[in-house]
Amino acid sequence: MIWNFMRISLLWVVALFAGVQDAFAQSAAAAEINDFFGSLNAALATVLFFDVMPGEGNMPFIVAWLIIGAVYLTFRFGFINLRMMGHAFAVIRGRYKSVDDKGEVSPFQALATALSATVGLGNIAGVAIAVSIGGPGATFWMIVAGFFGMTTKFTEVTLGQMYREYRSDGHIMGGGMEYLSKGFKEKGMPRLGKGLAILFALLTIGGSLGAGNLFQVSQSMGAVQTEVAFFKEFPLAFGFLMAFAVGIVIIGGIRRIAHAAEAIVPSMVFIYLSACLWIMISHAADVPAAISLIFTEAFAPTAVAGGMVGVIIQGFKRAAFSSEAGIGSAAIAHSAASVKYPIRQGFVALYEPFIDTIIICTMTAMVIVITGVYNAPEYAGLVQANKGAALTAMAFGSVISWFPIILSVSVVLFAYSTMISWSYYGERSWTYVFGERYSMVFRIIFVVFVVLASITSASNILDFSDLLILSMAFPNLIALYLLQGKVAEALRDYLRRLKSGEFERDAGRGESGDTV
Repeated sequence: MIWNFMRISLLWVVALFAGVQDAFAQSAAAAEINDFFGSLNAALATVLFFDVMPGEGNMPFIVAWLIIGAVYLTFRFGFINLRMMGHAFAVIRGRYKSVDDKGEVSPFQALATALSATVGLGNIAGVAIAVSIGGPGATFWMIVAGFFGMTTKFTEVTLGQMYREYRSDGHIMGGGMEYLSKGFKEKGMPRLGKGLAILFALLTIGGSLGAGNLFQVSQSMGAVQTEVAFFKEFPLAFGFLMAFAVGIVIIGGIRRIAHAAEAIVPSMVFIYLSACLWIMISHAADVPAAISLIFTEAFAPTAVAGGMVGVIIQGFKRAAFSSEAGIGSAAIAHSAASVKYPIRQGFVALYEPFIDTIIICTMTAMVIVITGVYNAPEYAGLVQANKGAALTAMAFGSVISWFPIILSVSVVLFAYSTMISWSYYGERSWTYVFGERYSMVFRIIFVVFVVLASITSASNILDFSDLLILSMAFPNLIALYLLQGKVAEALRDYLRRLKSGEFERDAGRGESGDTV
């Protein structure tokens, strides 16, 4: 399979630099590429999406795997996702800094880096597709999934900090690769742990090049082409432009990525949410009806394949792809955070699904539902082609003609921020498998794939991206189940220290005022 993947990539490169883009789109090589991704999709879907629900309905294994894991961990840790939000915000603000903190970036920079990976086109394109397929009710289940996913994120980020490794060159290696290999070794299963760690790393590499690269470029280009005709005629120009912008950041490693994310994420979230609020205010009279429709369709959907189960699947699937809770990717970024206690960074990570899914995805869904583009006959072609970003652009444009310009800017920012963070996830995973001296090789491959993405099929990319990202949840959640006891023990110790005021003394401050 690796050889086939390399051969397909070589076909892309040859066609690209031969300057035969138009001919390539109709060539046998293009057909072979599509067939290759199609075969991968079929193989992964067979494993991940077999039905585990008895009787009528369909519940894919991987969706059930994520739901059960998130719900279980939330109850296991006593709804920590609600109890510690205040304390987490204090940590983000730098209230608990300590001279013993060790890492490459600040807790907020790590959060911004992880958010830049999750706050992406899944929030724009993915939500539009989920609502179009699953109906307005999918919005409710996205929120539910985001709520429970907060605890999953807390658990995996805490483990990422616990098992991180300081390399001789000063860089940190952390994430699912480390807690799978080291955690299983502690439990007397070193070979199984190492095998799962390599599997996780390989899936992350694929997810980085697929969901974190190809999908981002394809969807953002689709949105931009509606506003800039030049890129419709010369899509490769968009690919080269994005490749240059990505390359100048990712070559510098995690510190440069973190600084870029710290600057980009707050701005792009503000711009996008402001546009969403404008639409909701403009349609204020329709908001109550939209909310009612979301709740009604969540439990009694009409004209949705699979009924209520189908709606739940769409909601949870899109939330998983958007927030990546349970996937294990964010633990790679948070492992580089400078903190003394692993639990502390786990609290910071609670805000990822909250911001990404509960706030941003919900706002996008509200715009889609209020404007009615999700079931408008004139946009059926966009739904069928999985052009979610373009569909959302139509929703914005239906309110004010120049709104798609703002959306296009948001789409490009979202895609760009996701790409720079996922390049780091892929690079760390590549380094885990092949060694630190080959890290630059992956960064170069990643930049090349940015250009290649401008001549690929959006439908195949979306399917491939979803499957690779969801595949990461399989080994990751095994580790979370196995090592939950260690997280629980560390949590009890941390809460005891917090109540005693020890952390305030460490930081040279007065009484905290935080409550648990």
